[in-house]
Amino acid sequence: MKLTYPAVFYEGEGGYAVEVPDLPGCATGGNTLADAILMGVDAASGWVLTELEDGKPIPKASSIKKIKPEKGGFISMLVLDMAAYTEKYGNKAVRKNLTIPAWLNTFAENKHINFSQVLQDSLTAIYQQENAC
Repeated sequence: MKLTYPAVFYEGEGGYAVEVPDLPGCATGGNTLADAILMGVDAASGWVLTELEDGKPIPKASSIKKIKPEKGGFISMLVLDMAAYTEKYGNKAVRKNLTIPAWLNTFAENKHINFSQVLQDSLTAIYQQENAC
């Protein structure tokens, strides 16, 4: 999923400050404009990922025309690739129910096998096989 959000940039001593008005509290900065843009994308992506992992809705982006920076500020759009960001940084555990034969459940419980860990290890191995270079 790709998202865009307007960001406000302010140049100051030592670099640029970045604020994303549609994402409350989302602010960062960088030594150069390029760094500030990259940091803005990273901060906004992290903000959105946290909301997604918490099951909250993602705020809609305001029109760039409605954002009014303070004196000396300017607006630029940030493009977020949430699929790539989530693949790299997403880690919230998701509860899954499963069904197995009773005899296998008895075996696993007697061996003190962690069902969640076995499933996670197996799925990770399959993922790694499919995404190997």
